Amino acid sequence: MFRNQYDTDVTVWSPEGRLLQVEYAMESVKQGSACVGLRSNSHCVLGALKRSVSELSWHQKKLLEIDDHMLVGIAGLTADARTLAKYMRNECLHNKYVYGTPMPPHQLMADVADKHQRTTQTYVRRPFGVGLLVASVDPLTQKPHLYQTCPSGNLYEFYASAIGARSQSARTYLEKHHETFGDASRDDLIVHALQALVGCVSGDDELTKENASIGIVGKDEKFTLLEGDALQPFLDRLELKGGDDDEEEAGDDAAAEAEPMET
Repeated sequence: MFRNQYDTDVTVWSPEGRLLQVEYAMESVKQGSACVGLRSNSHCVLGALKRSVSELSWHQKKLLEIDDHMLVGIAGLTADARTLAKYMRNECLHNKYVYGTPMPPHQLMADVADKHQRTTQTYVRRPFGVGLLVASVDPLTQKPHLYQTCPSGNLYEFYASAIGARSQSARTYLEKHHETFGDASRDDLIVHALQALVGCVSGDDELTKENASIGIVGKDEKFTLLEGDALQPFLDRLELKGGDDDEEEAGDDAAAEAEPMET
């Protein structure tokens, strides 16, 4: 997007009625590495692609722990995400200190959305250039929840969602299978998250234990992060599933060729 006289300040509206700096922030979310989230009746799972600046650097972390019952997946500017994560952690600690209970996720997400939206009203700050997927479990009802925020201040709750670069393919997969997520087991949710991430990998790269990470919270499970060797068994299941699908397609093709043509 090109610069013009209307994008020097977040409070300046263009003649078309647009806040260009907010749109720039939302564009940075679209260019960030992909993150997917999905939930069942007992668990909520986040999956993220980790980028590395070069072959000499380690991959950036995209899943951040907020509390035992809450984690965040990010797409966009990592520095902005760390600022928001610090704010969310402080709110959770304050709630535990004052009330003696974990922070209700819906209350915290409303505060985060307000914090996003506040930056679009004053000229002293720019919008946060990061989108968040927040997986959480309500400490009272023990039900999992999946929230999504964007730089404009909008807040959504989803059964499944995906943000970041090339996330449309992940959303297509999630839309196709979302009806099975409700009764899915913990391991099945992880496999679904990895399968959705496969379509978000760029170029000739592959989804590996180095560039993928999975975070889980559940009804009877505190925050758990799967990376490296702990993630490999689920990647192996993914490959086996793909091989089975290929065999079925090959069998269907062979059956079609074997059928005699009508004359």
